[in-house]
Amino acid sequence: MTRLSSGIARRDAGTPPPVTRPRRDADGYAPLRSYAGIGDGRSVALIALDGSVDWWAVPGMDGILACAALLDPEHGGRFLLAPLDDYEAEREHVGDTNVVSTTYTTAGGTVRVTDAMNTGVAGRLPWAELARRVEGLSGRVRMGWRFEPGTSLGTLSPWSEVRSGDVLVHLDDLVLGLRCGDVGEPEAGDRLVQGGFETSEGSRHLLAVVGTQGEPTHLPDPRAVDERIDRTVRGWQDWSRSVHWDGPWPDAVQRSLLALKLLVSAPTGAIAAAATLGLPERVGGDKNYDYRYTWVRDAAYTLDAFLRCGLAEEVHAAVAWLLATVERHRPELRPFYTLAGEPPGGSAVRDVPGYRRSTPVKQGNDARTQLQLGPYGDLFQTVFLCVDDGHVLDVGTARLLADLADRCCDLWQRPDAGMWELHEEQHFTLSKMSCWQALDRAARLAERGELAGSGERWRREADRVRAWVDEHCWSEERGAYVMAAGSDELDAGILLGARFGFDRGPRMRSTVDAVLAELGSGPWVHRYTSASDEEGAFLACTFWVVEALALTGDVPRARALMDRTLGELDGTWLLAEMVDPRTGDYLGNLPQALSHLALINAASAVREAEEGR
Repeated sequence: MTRLSSGIARRDAGTPPPVTRPRRDADGYAPLRSYAGIGDGRSVALIALDGSVDWWAVPGMDGILACAALLDPEHGGRFLLAPLDDYEAEREHVGDTNVVSTTYTTAGGTVRVTDAMNTGVAGRLPWAELARRVEGLSGRVRMGWRFEPGTSLGTLSPWSEVRSGDVLVHLDDLVLGLRCGDVGEPEAGDRLVQGGFETSEGSRHLLAVVGTQGEPTHLPDPRAVDERIDRTVRGWQDWSRSVHWDGPWPDAVQRSLLALKLLVSAPTGAIAAAATLGLPERVGGDKNYDYRYTWVRDAAYTLDAFLRCGLAEEVHAAVAWLLATVERHRPELRPFYTLAGEPPGGSAVRDVPGYRRSTPVKQGNDARTQLQLGPYGDLFQTVFLCVDDGHVLDVGTARLLADLADRCCDLWQRPDAGMWELHEEQHFTLSKMSCWQALDRAARLAERGELAGSGERWRREADRVRAWVDEHCWSEERGAYVMAAGSDELDAGILLGARFGFDRGPRMRSTVDAVLAELGSGPWVHRYTSASDEEGAFLACTFWVVEALALTGDVPRARALMDRTLGELDGTWLLAEMVDPRTGDYLGNLPQALSHLALINAASAVREAEEGR
């Protein structure tokens, strides 16, 4: 039977989607693969197949967690809307949008629920607006709903009130207002608002929550909220039509672009690495991190993907934000920044159960203090691609980049924490390749007249980095570039050296084979030697293998691996960070920008290799 379509692989025309029964385990956790995402350019909500919004931070992705049942089923909070009787459910996106439609079938009838994070006439609304439209399709269906705000991971105590007939829920200075259109009389308790109603054929109902923080709360007419759902659909469709992709796997690329668009913070242009925090890299493990930040690396790779698909507006906004952020906090180039463009603070452990009892749940990220050399290559690659795309550097940006290139000339000789943010600093091979990339791109920008600086020095230093890697990071015994100088371990991230242009010859081809042999598990690939002992396979690594195969001339193998991987991912709505090779279950935060953009860049590499570019 064809699986539920996700856009990863389109089902045959005329074939109906299968009916899927929602499922949770005994502790109330739903599979990560079952979540769909909606967003408005500021916040993201994750909705399980059983109609429960289990994750929603307001007003932005790094805001107060009104719904976090994903990490705490009992006290985390949820917004549930579903039939009261036994049902079966099927779900799809409303065309090429981030609006979700779920059809529930009971013994008595059928009903459709359309979920959207509404936008306005000129983009995102000044307030958050999570809207849920219910349409009776046949017979009669008893529906129940419950808005149960959470404790924001045990840090706040929510309370509700009825004011002038309107139900308001408070979490600190966040105010959430309930908007109801023919969904029964709300019953408001201290930490719970609930109700019920019955649909009939042709009936239409509206349930929504609107929110503001630290400002007056707008309580719109439910009819206006309902109309904005249609406007939101049109807005997403207009955006999707701006995508220019004429390569293979168009459905997978389109759906990944839509997922990435959810992670772009419209107020600034910042790109979040993921919308969630605390989801485990291994069930029961302690690697449960917060990814609601902008990593320079992820931003660079995302912009690469957007440029390949003709999305100029997002590229300009993100580059402008990134450069302004780096300039404001120089001379250090940090691995990541908050979505507001500030250096991140520390982390705190939250006293919550965690997803499937995986603790500790960490809010915040302590990797902020690490020396990571990779961001130098990422930043210069981003600027280089933008110049290639027609951007002209301003004087201030040119000076900033020249200073950073000079700094990279000195820093590349130091050990660092590497791409994987490990605790022990080493001379990581990928970090050295990234420094080569930074200095190579700086020298090429100087040759074009975009940078006024020591272009000849940057070129000489890039040559020194290359010679150092060739001497210290290649293992004749392994037939591969190793993870770090003096190590015999492998690192799938080194395959990005093919993308950088550092090596696309016999050594990189041999490294690809070694990575697949040692780190591969079916189509899945682990990050580095011994990683399988403590985490799942890293989804992006599989796509990096595809990309490296294409760039080193083995297009048939690249295409075959891509086809197999997308076949395994069919039925998926959002890509997480990792997958359990034994079960196919997702692990880690989602939607994960790096997974989606790696998919796009892999598809691009295959397309360009087949076209001889």
